[in-house]
Formats: sequence, C-alpha cells, structure tokens
Amino acid sequence: MSINSAMLAGVSGLVANSSALAAISDNISNVNTVAYKRNQVNFANVVTAQAVSGRYSAGGVQGVTHAYVSQQGLIQSSNRTTDMAISGDGFFVVTDKAQNLTPADARKFTRSGSFNVDASGYLVNDSNLYLQGWPVLANGSFALDPSDVNKLSAINVKNLGSAVKPTGAVGVSAVLDTSTVISAAQTGATYNTGATSMANYAAGVAGGTQPDFTVDLNVIDSQGASHKLEMAFLKSTTPNQWDTEIYAVPATDVNTAGPSGQVASGKVAFLPDGSLDVATTTLPLNLAINASAGAQPAWATSLGVAAQTIGIDLSKLTQQAQASTVNNITNDGAGPGNIVGVQVDVHGVVSAIYDNSQVRKIAKVAVATFPNSDALKPVSGNAYQVTIPAGAMVLKDPGAGGAGQISPSSLEASTVDLSAEFTGLISTQKAYSASSKIITTADQMLTELINIIR
Repeated sequence: MSINSAMLAGVSGLVANSSALAAISDNISNVNTVAYKRNQVNFANVVTAQAVSGRYSAGGVQGVTHAYVSQQGLIQSSNRTTDMAISGDGFFVVTDKAQNLTPADARKFTRSGSFNVDASGYLVNDSNLYLQGWPVLANGSFALDPSDVNKLSAINVKNLGSAVKPTGAVGVSAVLDTSTVISAAQTGATYNTGATSMANYAAGVAGGTQPDFTVDLNVIDSQGASHKLEMAFLKSTTPNQWDTEIYAVPATDVNTAGPSGQVASGKVAFLPDGSLDVATTTLPLNLAINASAGAQPAWATSLGVAAQTIGIDLSKLTQQAQASTVNNITNDGAGPGNIVGVQVDVHGVVSAIYDNSQVRKIAKVAVATFPNSDALKPVSGNAYQVTIPAGAMVLKDPGAGGAGQISPSSLEASTVDLSAEFTGLISTQKAYSASSKIITTADQMLTELINIIR
C-alpha cells in the first residue's frame, strides 16, 4: 500500500538523519581531539519494485557512514619534545601493553602523536597506547622490516644506564715561543728520551729534563674516568724543531717499557711561517694505549679499562714570537652522564640526551601505510584496526616510499570544521522534522481511510 510505504519511508528518514546527527555530534565533541578524523553520514535512496503499474511504493533512504581517515589535519607546534605528527600518509603503530608482546596481540594504528614518558620510561600517548619502533642495533643502525610487526617493540627511553664516551680525538690549539732560550740539556747534547726524559722529570726521577712548555690533555677511559696526559715541549738545537713527549700524570696510570709514564715521544717541526711541518714531525699522532696486558704502553692493570686509540690533532699548533700559551683544547670524550631529555628527529629517530652532552639513539619510529586507509576500522582511543578492504599494511621508514615525514614537537589537529558541522546540524534537523511530518501526514491519511467505513 502506498500510504504504508510512505510511512515507512518517513521512518527510514528519521533513522538516517538520526545517524547523521550522531556523526555530527561526534565530530563537534572531538573538535579538539588530537588527529581526530571527521565522520560523515551520506544518504542513498532505496528503490522498491513497483508491483502494480500506475502505483508507486516509496523505498525510503539509508545512511552510509564515511570516515575521512586519510584527510590531513593541520600540523601545529607543541612545547613537548616527545610530541609527534605525521605530515603525509601513514600511522603510528601502537599497542595496549608495552611488554611480553606476542603475534596474537592486536596492533593498532593512530595519528595521535601526543606521546609522553610514563613511570616505566615508555612512550605512551593520551589514550595509553604504547608507541612501537625498530630498536637500535649495536652499530647504531636499524633493522627495518616492511611487513613483520613482531620486529617492533615498545620504545623505552629510561632503561639505558649512563652514557660514557672514551676519548678518541684531542685537538691542541697553542703557540710555542720561537724566542725560547735553548736549555742547558740541549746545548750540552745530553737530552734524550731515556734517563734524561721530560717524563722522568714529571715523575720526580733524578736526571729528568725540565720542559720549556707543557699542555695538559684530559683523557676519558672506557669506564668514564678522567686521566691527565701531559704534552711537554723542549726547544731543540735544530731550528724550528721541538723535542716532544706525551706522558701520564701520575705515571702510575700507565705501564711503559721506557721512562716513567711516557706514552709517546718524537719531534714537532714547523715551517718558516710558523705553521706545523707535518712531513718532518715525528711525534706519533695516534696514541695506542693498550689494555693492561699485551703491548706497551698500556693502562695500568689496577684500572681494568679497555684499550683505546687517541688521535692528536696539532694542525692549530704554531710557533711564533710571543709567549707560549694554550688557546684551546678539544676532547670528544665524555664521562658518565644521566638522561635529561628525549628528542625525535624528522627521520623518526628517538634519542636520549645526557647531561654530559652525549646523544644516544634508542629506536626509529615505524610508519604504517595502507592502500585504502579510509576503510580501517575505528576503535576507542582515536585508533584503528586492520580490515580486509583497507589492504595490506606496509611498515616504512618515515619520509621514504611514500610514507609521511615525522614532524617533531608537533601535533596534528582535528579535521573537524565547526562551520560545516553547524551547517550540517541545521540541515539534518530540518530533514528530521520533514521526515516526522511524513509520518504524521501518512497517519492522518490512514485515519481518513479508516473513517470511510463509519
């Protein structure tokens, strides 16, 4: 019956517009939710078969929900270093728990990058979802796997311990006075690197030679302890040359076969313009200090530290007619340091910052992409789950292979446009009222039909 179909069409209009109102309400309530993607109910007509010629039966309307998951939200700066936004395609991989993950545990995907460090040191967002990434390898690289989410693990920024960097390079910027009077040891031709060495003089051994000038070099060993190496210069009778030694103070820090604490000896030569003459300089510029056993020189057995090679850069050492002075000493080593902060770069590398100026890589954030991300299934916590229509997931390096780039200290804003939502709210209300009017009109017509038999 046409009147009955009209009433049912009105009911379908009420149902469809109720769904539209629910979607608009969800959008408006999440206008400030980080990386929220708006939903919209689209309408599709329902056509019924016309059984009798000349008569029309209404089919009504049905609502079809469409999620605009792939829509990019505005990237806004944040004052928290652990906040992240994805500029482009892709999602953060997150889990409900941080430890003891198995292949059966669900992996979720989100654009909400409002991460912070919890009490256990894990990066977790406002929905208590744990960020997953590829852990750093011993050589500082990452084993990227495009399809195996089991290679990912929750990123922890606290379980690292202190950071120590043994000294590997030392730079000396200094001036040696060309007018220095040649010492009696040199004029008497008695100086050598044996009994009359400058190392012996520093160690208090009788017969040692006092240097004309010394430069102190602080060296960090493999355990973070600091040791003093002294570079001593004695002007030679050969023009533009200086006898040079490097020795430990105290001498007991190293074991040597020669003079007390001596690590290296040789000559440092200069060109007529006062710059370093690398070709003539014989002082070893790579100091190999071995472990407590084996070749010498070596660290003292009591220290129990690892062997290390220290490069000496003398490119800024000059000879001039002015008082000998030290301008600057550089050292790439660092003693024990504690974590004071966390940073994320545009490549998704999460690093810990230490109070000794060291930066240690922790993990690389994985970006998951889907052929049809709009078909992902939404779940609580502003996250999504995999569906068959969404297609196969691929894990990518941020910024590579079409994946979005990480924007550090940033958050993605909601894609909700309040002006559009309020406009939709008005039209939905009017459509709902019109659908209800269909029902009341059909009801009146049915009443009229019933009254015919009275």
